[in-house]
This record gives sequence, structure tokens and C-alpha cells, in this order.
Amino acid sequence: MAILVHLEDILKDRGMTGKELCALVGITEANLSILRSGKAKGVRFSTINKICWYLKCDVGDILKFDGNLEVDDE
Repeated sequence: MAILVHLEDILKDRGMTGKELCALVGITEANLSILRSGKAKGVRFSTINKICWYLKCDVGDILKFDGNLEVDDE
């Protein structure tokens, strides 16, 4: 996986549940689950912006590049 998602640790540090974040950001729990698992094929900048705003963090705190190029054959 080329992009690693670190939402679990940030949510825990902030004392916030995924359900609470979903309500604030305006996304479904299913979509947050896909993002948390790292299986999302894409995410809107507006969603990342809201997540960062409500968690008081930077994009780099949530998303990390592992140095590998992932090629999708779909």
C-alpha cells in the first residue's frame, strides 16, 4: 500500500469516535471505514479539509507515503 492512513491513533488521541467524526464531517460510517482501512481509491479534498479541521491536525498526520508506487490495473 503506497498511502498509509493513521486516523485510528489521531481519533484515540483526541478522544473522539469514528461516529462522532462522521457526524461532524458529513460522511457515512461506511466511507470512514473504507478510508481507515486504507482501501479508499480516492478522497475529496473537502473531506480531508474537514477531517483535519475537526481533529486539529495536518494532512501529513493522517496520510503518509510509504515510498512504494502502487499500480492499479483496474
